[in-house]
Amino acid sequence: MKIPTVAIVGRPNVGKSALFNRLIGGRGQTTTAIVSDEPGTTRDRHFTRAEWSGHAFWLVDTGGLTEDSQLPMDREIRRQVLEAIGEADLLLFVVDAQTGLHPSDARILEILRDSRKPWLLVANKVDDPSSTDHFEFYELGAGDPWPVSATNGKSSGDLLDAIIAHLPHAPAEESQALRVAVVGRPNVGKSSFVNRLLGDDRLVVSDLAGTTRDAIDTPLTYHGRELIFVDTAGLRRQSKISDGIEFYAALRSRQAIERADVCILVVDAVTGLEGQDLKIAALAWESGRGLIVAVNKWDLKDKDDKTAAKFEKACVEKAPFLAFVPFVFTSALTGQRVTRVLDIITEVAAERQKRIPTSQVNATLEELLARRQPPQAAGLDVRLNYATQVEVAPPTIAVFGNHPDLVQEHYVRYLHNGFRAAWGWTGNPLRVVMRRKSGKAAA
Repeated sequence: MKIPTVAIVGRPNVGKSALFNRLIGGRGQTTTAIVSDEPGTTRDRHFTRAEWSGHAFWLVDTGGLTEDSQLPMDREIRRQVLEAIGEADLLLFVVDAQTGLHPSDARILEILRDSRKPWLLVANKVDDPSSTDHFEFYELGAGDPWPVSATNGKSSGDLLDAIIAHLPHAPAEESQALRVAVVGRPNVGKSSFVNRLLGDDRLVVSDLAGTTRDAIDTPLTYHGRELIFVDTAGLRRQSKISDGIEFYAALRSRQAIERADVCILVVDAVTGLEGQDLKIAALAWESGRGLIVAVNKWDLKDKDDKTAAKFEKACVEKAPFLAFVPFVFTSALTGQRVTRVLDIITEVAAERQKRIPTSQVNATLEELLARRQPPQAAGLDVRLNYATQVEVAPPTIAVFGNHPDLVQEHYVRYLHNGFRAAWGWTGNPLRVVMRRKSGKAAA
């Protein structure tokens, strides 16, 4: 199902970025917002996936709204915040309980009311839970203020409970439809690729990079199976996302990957696999999605009978997991091998759901152990007893032993490659997890 989006808004220096960091637990430097006493520190937008009580949502930090400033940066921030409000399912309207009610707070409230989006009024910097500093915000008529302290975490759990309670119940996705996200850098031909697959110019195509701003769902029935294609805006490096439209295009692309069963990474044959392509591929792979690499504009590539093999080999050298991913060399312009992608999608989807009987998994484990035993720890006998497939989509095999925490990473990779060689799971990540065997036998 679609994950809802929560946006944090307010005037400058009320602690929006500090609250963002508190709500996500401060994890990961790539997603943690910069916090400073200087107003307007947050200029580029920050977003990450957050979870609380088993519920997931996208949390978005925004810049501070100023009072009708004509400075170019302030106008840009205002435009980005308005974009955030339009995208959000729930807004956190943050005010500063230490400085008190400010005229800008009332003006921001007018914007929120015009948006007709639900919001929670959050009074930040209430370090003492018994304080009544936040009471004056009742004058806004914006509902009960939630007193929190982003600095020390006071009442942040209560706020998260309120966020979850106010989020919309996302409708279930089509149960039988296979969702396919078409992802890649800007201007590699994703829209042209989807149009060629659909046999109709349903998506806007332009030579200008970034023409596609939204993730657009387009259905297609193939051999009786309903496929839903999501053509997404190109994912740029975070540092390259200079405006709100680009930022939210990247957010929607990540959301599309999150909702997809299979991702098609469209790569430019002429420029080759670049660093950002690898990041997008890794994002899909680590999210547990099926993956196909479609090398587009193959008609423009100077080639011989070994060019495709060399291209694929070079990609695998950059990212070894691509050795398990099918490549198809296409041209959206001429239609070369584009329809072949439909067959590969169904193959990858079938592999994604493949389940191996436990007896066969154990037989393969015994063969792998006969070839190479796990390295032993000092004074401890490390044994692996049995294995079973515990999940599909993505396939996951649990290996049980007496000291799972002592099984070294290189040996887990050995098991992974052995299971992969036995059953393929082409185009899908295979996860191998080590678990402790219960009972006396585990001692």
